[in-house]
Amino acid sequence: MVDIALEGVTKVFADGTEAVHTLDLDIPDGKLMVLVGPSGCGKTTVLRMVAGLEDLTDGTISIGGRVVNEVPPGDRDVAMVFQNYALYPHMTVYQNMALSLRIRKLKKEEMNRRVQEAARILHLEDLLQKRPRELSGGQRQRVAMGRAIVREPQAFLMDEPLSNLDAKLRVQTRAEILRIQKDLNVTTIYVTHDQTEAMTLGDLVAVMKRGVLQQVASPQQLFAHPANLFVGGFIGSPAMNIVEATLSGTGAGTFVEFGGHRLQVPDEVIVERPGLAAFRGRTVILGIRPDSMEDAALVPSPGPDSRLPVAVDLQESMGSDVYLHFSVDAPPVYTEDTRELAADVDEKVLEELQEQASERRTAFIARTSPETRARVGERCEIHVDTRKLYFFDPETGGSIYDGVETAPTGAAATVTA
Repeated sequence: MVDIALEGVTKVFADGTEAVHTLDLDIPDGKLMVLVGPSGCGKTTVLRMVAGLEDLTDGTISIGGRVVNEVPPGDRDVAMVFQNYALYPHMTVYQNMALSLRIRKLKKEEMNRRVQEAARILHLEDLLQKRPRELSGGQRQRVAMGRAIVREPQAFLMDEPLSNLDAKLRVQTRAEILRIQKDLNVTTIYVTHDQTEAMTLGDLVAVMKRGVLQQVASPQQLFAHPANLFVGGFIGSPAMNIVEATLSGTGAGTFVEFGGHRLQVPDEVIVERPGLAAFRGRTVILGIRPDSMEDAALVPSPGPDSRLPVAVDLQESMGSDVYLHFSVDAPPVYTEDTRELAADVDEKVLEELQEQASERRTAFIARTSPETRARVGERCEIHVDTRKLYFFDPETGGSIYDGVETAPTGAAATVTA
């Protein structure tokens, strides 16, 4: 049982690329910390530095209170699980799991006890004499985890262990990883590109962008109170709708306006975000999550300033939900953050964002009830739960709460539990 602490950790590669910038991060004893972010954000480099597979340029890493900067990987008492199972094809499941124990020359009785116990935890008892080629992808990943568990390490380090599995197996194996981690109560760092994995697995989630820590918080805190535009846009599926808007105030209240639409900002939101007062009459970045919208025809007595009259461009039926796609005649937010978020999906999404910027229109998605009466090509009204609006400073990208929270530059990242 140990905690892991990173203080001022920086990694600059030989070609001058700074992969990680002044990272401060604490992983509490027995907790599962997920590192998440776009490809190339530095999360795997962080994991490799903790494991000792990559040298630090600056800073310190402590495991259980012991600084391990100069400690060889084999002496750090951590076990890694990779996306590549790396099982020996000529060995049985038992032999693959026991290999590290044989190398350490454990007694046969102790080695057998550990393998049998790991097999019980992972439901592999009936597969111990099989070879990897006889196993499914999910079973092979469990064997790879078993190889880590038998070592009884101080910490687990997992590098996108589910990326090679199909969607159904990912869900099943994700649940198994969560169960095992809770049962063993071993401090774990888990790296993933998939924010759904991050939100479902992590006790704490650390969001990174270009080597810089953006925010550390519980999954729910990240979703409800993102520190900045990047975190707000990265966390959540479907992604947050983001648009340029104007904040106005009259004797009748506060309103946010975009593309001919006007939403009233409830008093409770103004109280929660007193920093908005400084933005009256100015441009803000407005965020609306898809699940904060509904077909207004299904909402009893929706207020007049909580509705968006729109034309439906596309309708996706998901069974329990229907996604309605539409656009508004307002400029999209075209910044480094939104370009990075779009490019992280794929180049086509980035091209679509560029096209929207030139046409000064913004694509929206509403996550509605399957009972929606909206139809493609027809106009309808979308109700917005205005209690759940998000606001960001267009200059810094920081969330507007008590004041203007600027985007973090490393050690100053927002850390909440």
